[in-house]
Amino acid sequence: MIETLQAGTRIRYPLSMRVLHWLRAILILGLIASGWFMTGRAEDDPTATIFYPNHKQFGVLAWLLALVHLTLRFHLRAVLPHPPQSLKPWEKWLSHSIHRVIMALTVLTPMLGYAMSTSLPDGDGVPFFVRPRLPEFLPKSDAAFSVFQALHQYSAYLLLACILLHVAGTVKHRFEDRNGETDVLPRML
Repeated sequence: MIETLQAGTRIRYPLSMRVLHWLRAILILGLIASGWFMTGRAEDDPTATIFYPNHKQFGVLAWLLALVHLTLRFHLRAVLPHPPQSLKPWEKWLSHSIHRVIMALTVLTPMLGYAMSTSLPDGDGVPFFVRPRLPEFLPKSDAAFSVFQALHQYSAYLLLACILLHVAGTVKHRFEDRNGETDVLPRML
């Protein structure tokens, strides 16, 4: 289940965790990019009308994959690699905190998007690939829509900032300690 690297001392994440990590990374970055693109268009713009339903259904998919990731992480916790011991205490704290916030936001941001879409009074709901619309649990309200819209937007920006910090930390350790203990990139490749 766990593969050792050539150095013999470091281990990689299980294949299922690595695949989910990269799939979720591509999906989330695509959702953020499509969110920027579609909200910058007029509502009657044909490209925006294509992006909105796809953004919604891929957002639901991102939420489901986050739940799968959390479940797998819980079940595989005994075999997951530990943080490198040579990290400074503040680096361990920052890494742990950023990972936790990213996981929380990958669950929360799509939920806020769903709440935003379902509370819009004249909205068309949230499609999910083979289902024309998912059930709506919230009452229609312009005020609620505005709140969920702002929260969805801010959580997406915060998620992007955390992803950038995550990537910056990985790149820093990659170039500062290539093939050393704190070079954590090979764990996820």
